[in-house]
Amino acid sequence: MRFGRRVTVAGMVTACALGAAAVAGMPFGDAGRTPATLTAGETLASPGDAAAPAGGPVHADNGPVHADNGPVRADNGPGSRPRGGATPGAAVTLRARPAAEVAAGSPASVSYLRERYRVDADEAARRLALQELSAPLAARLATEFPAAYGGMWLDQAAGGVLTVAATGVEPVRAALAGMPDATRVRVVPVRHPLRQLAEAATRLATTLDATAGADVLVDERANEVVVLTGDRIAADDPRLAEALRAAGVPARAQARIAESAVQKACDPRDCAQAPMRGGIRLDVPRDDGTVGGCTTGFNVVAGLRDPYVLTAGHCVVGGRHQLVDRTWHQFLGPKVPVTVESSRPGLAENAYPYDYAIMPYQAGALGLWAYPAGATQVPSLVNYWCVPDSTGCATRGSRDVAVTGHVPWSAIQSGWVVCATGAAYTPKDGEQHVDSGAGAGYVPGTRCGEIIGKTSGGIDVRICARPGDSGGPLFTEADGKALGILSHGDPGQGPCTNPNERNSYAPVSTILDRANARTYGGLRLRLATSGPVPPLTRPAIR
Repeated sequence: MRFGRRVTVAGMVTACALGAAAVAGMPFGDAGRTPATLTAGETLASPGDAAAPAGGPVHADNGPVHADNGPVRADNGPGSRPRGGATPGAAVTLRARPAAEVAAGSPASVSYLRERYRVDADEAARRLALQELSAPLAARLATEFPAAYGGMWLDQAAGGVLTVAATGVEPVRAALAGMPDATRVRVVPVRHPLRQLAEAATRLATTLDATAGADVLVDERANEVVVLTGDRIAADDPRLAEALRAAGVPARAQARIAESAVQKACDPRDCAQAPMRGGIRLDVPRDDGTVGGCTTGFNVVAGLRDPYVLTAGHCVVGGRHQLVDRTWHQFLGPKVPVTVESSRPGLAENAYPYDYAIMPYQAGALGLWAYPAGATQVPSLVNYWCVPDSTGCATRGSRDVAVTGHVPWSAIQSGWVVCATGAAYTPKDGEQHVDSGAGAGYVPGTRCGEIIGKTSGGIDVRICARPGDSGGPLFTEADGKALGILSHGDPGQGPCTNPNERNSYAPVSTILDRANARTYGGLRLRLATSGPVPPLTRPAIR
């Protein structure tokens, strides 16, 4: 099959004239940040493409590309062939930023790349700019080459190369020849397109009475389908072996959670000030009189603006949580009330990747955590708290990061550099904190690392975490996109000494889809990008 289409982008700024001094000299916050507008007759993402998941099934109407469809002219003038919903003569724009600007907003991500891969600041900035471009590029390739595109990931170890898998290498390579940073984009051959793998995953899930994308998913790097065992699908399910053989594509089974994994449920530390933000401690009394806890993840809103707090489900669902749980900040004093477990079914589960609790505020607590009435700016925030082993914080210091939205699980890619905040802690002698079991020497705060896979049905990262960080936010530093909340991971105590420690996050998009389905859409739950704000006059939904 011939592919005559070409993916083009005009005007992308790829120069990385950035040094350590330039990063250090950037102002705090997002003041002065003006994205460059890239205009082309064809772009990687148009408004109509926003909902198309990278790596999700491609609809049947996206058929093969006809040989007479030549390259689209950059000016979209007469004779051009618009695609992806663009209208003739209309310029579609892709909002993008120079590498230096991306890096200036991501000091810890830059630091992670420099320390882990021994690259300079310019190279780190280049990699982060390529990361920002990769999600819209994946969505476009899935649409333009449904019979060839096999997936995408960033290979940091190989030099920050964006690796595109395709069953037909040359047409896809030709389509990418004019894209920004094209010399660091590699097209590799695979046997099966992503569409075929996704269809096989759906069939397998149906056979096993499971859910595609949660229990049966696609491993893009391996070009295989993965069946996750240990919850919905038992490892000894008599149907499993035959289902794998009949998949029609390479397929394997693996345990969803490794036996060595431990939950990260215990305490955060001190942040008793409005507004509520992701990354602060929640102390949770258990039925047996002990106290555990978690970290706040993100603000969630229902209906018009009824506020909720998202954290890990295993914080309030389990053998020691049979009563209605109330959470507190600084339980040993001054014991500030925060949330209460909802009586509404569907707002809490403890079955990864459905490891979530969406909790309303206790009576009277919202007034302590909401923005003051009349505030002119009310962004939803995650707490970015510098720790000694996150040297990238030195350029800008501790701060809040505004949450601008979330990335669908299907669009998240291996190789992305991301950041996470947790508040686990083991107190020193004389300190007034509940011991989370983090171990002496672990300092709560924000650390950045790398996404290393999604074959757990969630987001697997190389970032240090300890018991007490559960529920804490995983996000992109430069643009404030929410990705997930911490569920479980490798065992560990005390300081972060294992550079390859693996932890797993439940995706925000998976959680919201699940909770809305289980509440039949009645709450209209969504990630908050503003607030919380003072309550409306009508009672909030509980």
